[in-house]
Amino acid sequence: MEQILEPGRIAAELQVAADWLLQNVANPWTLLQVVLLVLLFGLSVLAARRLRPALAARIEKTKVPPGFSALARALPQVLTPLIYLLLLWLAIAAIQQSTWPSRSYLLGVVASLLTAWVVIRLVTTFVRNPALAKTLAFCAWTIAALNITELLDPTVALLDSLAISFGDLRISLLTVVKGMLTLALLLWAASALSRFLEGRISRVPDLTPSVQVLLGKLLKITLIALAVVIALNSVGIDLTALALFSGAIGVGIGFGLQKVVSNLISGVILLLDKSIKPGDVIELEETFGWISSLGARYVSVVTRDGKEYLIPNEDLITQRVVNWSFSDELVRMEITFGVSYDCDPHEVRRIAREAAAKPKRVSQQTPPVCHLTGFGDSSLDFVLRFWILDPQGGVANIKGEVLLAVWDAFKENGIEIPYPHRQVIVKEPVQITGGASSPEG
Repeated sequence: MEQILEPGRIAAELQVAADWLLQNVANPWTLLQVVLLVLLFGLSVLAARRLRPALAARIEKTKVPPGFSALARALPQVLTPLIYLLLLWLAIAAIQQSTWPSRSYLLGVVASLLTAWVVIRLVTTFVRNPALAKTLAFCAWTIAALNITELLDPTVALLDSLAISFGDLRISLLTVVKGMLTLALLLWAASALSRFLEGRISRVPDLTPSVQVLLGKLLKITLIALAVVIALNSVGIDLTALALFSGAIGVGIGFGLQKVVSNLISGVILLLDKSIKPGDVIELEETFGWISSLGARYVSVVTRDGKEYLIPNEDLITQRVVNWSFSDELVRMEITFGVSYDCDPHEVRRIAREAAAKPKRVSQQTPPVCHLTGFGDSSLDFVLRFWILDPQGGVANIKGEVLLAVWDAFKENGIEIPYPHRQVIVKEPVQITGGASSPEG
């Protein structure tokens, strides 16, 4: 300790550090590179401000393919780095032509880091999930930066040294990082491939909607399971080493995930028995709407007022569901009305049938019918029945249209719809005269 604190030793160490700073940092060429970095960045910012509006307007006018729309929107955002990168490479080329290539080392490092960032930023625009895209961009640029600065191998060695062992199984921080990156990449690839295959399956006309959804879900589950297995094997984890956790996982599924598994199995049953499918109009308790999608855990039902109900699959199995379009989209509806006893019931039936056939949504293949159902207290009672082919368009609105058509037809033909009335007879009170009678009388 006393030797380390000797004044001569300290002065020697400080002199070595000062010589290194003068040689590598404070030399004229390093200072020149720092000045160039600042000046070129300012020029790139000024140039981007002038060019960005024109580039954005040009992109809006250009017909971009759907798959590259995100990439086109990202170009104005990375315009400043692109111009800065171009100016840096021009400066590097000029310095290397006029002097030693090593005197542009700092510019080369910054240009390489910026090139990696721009490429990664543009490539990740193809990832639809914003959080996943940012995570992939951060991880990829970190690896690229460590590689450019020649710090990748020391970092890998440091992460690999931080490890714990469970018998023959050794898990290091490097293994965890590699596993997470590999798993994220494989899950993204599995999701993208499943979406592509689901799109191709949905365009097969020979498959019913239920079969299309079932095949899509099975493919997605299979691809995700394969991604997890491949990610574990890629980092050297033997799946047999996880056998100790299988009992705990089974207990968790049996108790903690009971509802999840129940909804998952119920969803598979719904797809297999084809009781409901996308596009069907269903009624469950107070919910009336059409099915927009079938999920692994729930069914999405959209109502006429724009609300979207996520109904668990188990409810559709255990409760009574009214499927308005299960076997046939033809749905019968009816309205009741009464007319005065002075009207001809035969004419009333004819006029009601003709009026009910006028709205466009009423099916013309099955004409409306009208029946006399009884003689009421103050009216002849009728029921008017008609059919529609699009219950997803709503039922209250078409009933209103038919009622208005019947009202207009009755007004034109002088048919009266009576008001309920009651006859009240008021009698004058009878005045009793004379004395009280005896009990015997």
